[in-house]
Order: sequence, then structure tokens, then C-alpha cells
Amino acid sequence: MVEKKYLKWYNMVGYGSGDIAGNVVYAFLSSFVMIYLTNTVGLNAGVVGTLIAVSKLFDGVTDVFFGSLIDKTKSKMGKARPWMFWAFFGCAITLFGIFAIPTSLGKTAQYIWFFIAYTLLNAVFYTANNIAYSALTALVTKNSKERVQMGSFRFIFAFSTSLLIQTITVSAVDVLGGGATGWRNIAIIYCIIGVISNIIAVYSVKELPEEELNEGVREEGKKEENLSLIQAAKLLFTNKYYLMICVVYILQQLYGAMINIGIYFMTYVLLNKNLFGAFSWAVNIPLIMALIFTPTLVARWKGMYKLNKYSYMLATVGRLLVVVAGYMGSVPLMLLFTAIAALGQGPWQGDMNAVIASCSEYTYLKTGKRVDGTMYSCTSLGVKIGGGLGTAIAGWMLDLSGFVNGDMAVQPDSCINMMYIMYLWIPFIIDLIITIILWFMNVEEANEKLKENKN
Repeated sequence: MVEKKYLKWYNMVGYGSGDIAGNVVYAFLSSFVMIYLTNTVGLNAGVVGTLIAVSKLFDGVTDVFFGSLIDKTKSKMGKARPWMFWAFFGCAITLFGIFAIPTSLGKTAQYIWFFIAYTLLNAVFYTANNIAYSALTALVTKNSKERVQMGSFRFIFAFSTSLLIQTITVSAVDVLGGGATGWRNIAIIYCIIGVISNIIAVYSVKELPEEELNEGVREEGKKEENLSLIQAAKLLFTNKYYLMICVVYILQQLYGAMINIGIYFMTYVLLNKNLFGAFSWAVNIPLIMALIFTPTLVARWKGMYKLNKYSYMLATVGRLLVVVAGYMGSVPLMLLFTAIAALGQGPWQGDMNAVIASCSEYTYLKTGKRVDGTMYSCTSLGVKIGGGLGTAIAGWMLDLSGFVNGDMAVQPDSCINMMYIMYLWIPFIIDLIITIILWFMNVEEANEKLKENKN
């Protein structure tokens, strides 16, 4: 049976451009906030890590809260699009606030400024925007191939934006005045770009009517039910595939946080901070290449499960070889194996939103209750909990290792050894754990069995 098509190519490209907005926030923040705070503002890495960890206490609640609100929203724009539209203006303001901490303030006031801006950005504005953006995958089309294509377009834009930000930011800060002035100016530019791209994405797609979303799945005579926050949360946490996706997403963001320690690894171990841009190319170009071919590979493998499982095995082997090359001191080999690992990670990035949509379908097939917005809370939850805790853990580990604040040319041996652990060993271990989880995440097969039982 041929699935009905809902989207044109330009709808999917426009939708995907929304991750330009997402990554002028996420890539900029995760890659540079720690080195900005320690080397420019002069804050203690351990204290910053603790503030980020405390901030995460708010995040777990707001993810499910905003997901539930999206499910209950009814407007001319639909359920998710209004949240995506308005929330990004808050993202832009608070992102600028983080990178515009007044140097004239005392240290206590600077810590307070950072904590308030960081918490508002992550727990409120980024949550609402990101969950809404992710939920659109399930709300604008019922075609599984189009959902995979949407995910591929989205992450092509995401990794392209990350690549650009990680490549140009260090130099751009110097060009735009250096120090605190440079960071403030580059933040303004990124915020403007984010607002524009977010607006384009919002108006590139339209949500399907609820009747059409449920057509062919809902049982006759069964009315749609408004679920409370507690009921929606219960549905999530009784879905084993949702829990698996949450863990994988959190691990991915922890992985990203450790990779972003690369700015320290390049500066103090390889003694060339500009290599951070080269390694960003080694990560993002293979990811983009993999994303281009992911829809074709999903069709050839007749689903997402085997592709995700075996490609992440390749990623794990690649990261192990990065460890070997790192201790050999060979930058070319490190770049090569980094690229191989990224190539293996690409398919999961491309079809992840489609897997979450299948996960949402699993809940609907089992319970007859639709919780698409709440289901996509795992994306925001993973980014904020994983990325935030990853950054916090990085701060703690640097502080424990004896990292010296300020723009120092040399760090103690204990700190250098810690950077090897953070940048080489931890990413390998995380990839290994993700591979094991993906081995058990066959939600497509589970859905087919549920459909067969209903017929």
C-alpha cells in the first residue's frame, strides 16, 4: 500500500531550517559557554558546573509540562506552531544575556546573572520551542518516509549550523572586539539569525486537522480525551521505548558535552585552539553525508532498527580508534577516526524523530490516547538534562583536576590527564552504551504486532 504524501520538498526544507535557530542556541551554548565563563569572565569551573546542575532540577518538570500544554493547545496555527514561534524570542533574549554578563559586576552577582539567564533559557523558552518543533514531525504528516526525510533535513541544517559556529566563533570573537565585547557581539548576530530562521520554519508547514491525524487508527465511537499532566506522564513512563529514547538522547548530549571539551583539549593538549574547527569538520561533514542517504538506507533496510543498530556499532569502533590515535599523538588519525565515528552516528540522527513518532504510535495503539507533544518531551529533556549535566560534569572534572581559571597558556599535568579522559575515553564508553540500547529498540516490530492483534 502506497502511503499518502502530505509535504512538498520545500515544506521539508523550510521545516529543517528551524534547526538553524535551535543550534545558534544549543551549539553556541554547549561549545563555548564554559570557556567563555572561565577564560573571559573568570568564573570558577566547578561553581559554574554546580549552578548548571541545580538549574537542571527545573528542567525535568518543565519538559513534560510544556509537552502536555502543546497536546491541549487549540489555535488557528495548530498545537505546536504557536509555542515554537513565540518561545524563540525568549531564547534569543536569554542567550544574549548569558554571553553579556557585565564584567563590572562582582563575582557573586555574575554567578546569579548567569544562573537566572541559563535557567530561563533552558527550563522555559528552549523547552517550549524545541518540544513544539520536534512534535511537528508527527503533526504535519502521517507518512513515515516523510517523517524520516523531515528528520534528515532538520539535522542537515543542525550539523551545518554547528559546523559553522564551531569553525568561525573563536576567530569571530577576536574580530568583533575580543574578550567580553567580542562574545557579546557574536551573540547578537547569532540571536538575529535564530529569530529569522525560526519564523521561516514555523510558516513552512501546516499541522493536519486532528480528525485526519486519527483517521484509520482511532476506534469507531471513541472520543479524544483531554489528559491531565499526571496521566500524560504516566503514559510516557509506561512506554519502554520512550524510556530507551530518553536514555539514548541524554547519553548523546553527554557525548556532545565531552566532545565540546575539545576546545580545551586543542588549546592545552594539542596546543592549537584553531584545531577545534578542523575537528568540527571531521564530525559534521560525515554526519551531513550520512543524513543525506538515511532515507534511502531506511527504505533499503526496510525500517530503521537494523540501520541504527549496526551504524552505531561502526561509531563505537571509530571512537575506540580515536582513543588509540590520541595516545599516539597523531592528529591526522584522530581526524580520520573521528569522521568514521560520526558517519556511524548519522543514521540515528536522521531517523530519530521518526522513531519517536513510532514510539508515540505505540502508546496510541496500546491505549487509544494520543500524546504526541508530550512524547517529544524526550528531545528537549535529552538536550537539557544530558547537555546541561554534561557541561556541569565537565566543569566539576576540570575543577577537580586543578584547572587554573583565566586565559592561561599552561595547565597542570593532572588537568591534562583529565582532558584525555574527558575527550577520548568517555565518548567511546557512551557510544558503546548507546549501541547496546539500540539493540533492543525495535519499536517498529512492536507496532506491527499490535496492529496484527487488532485485526
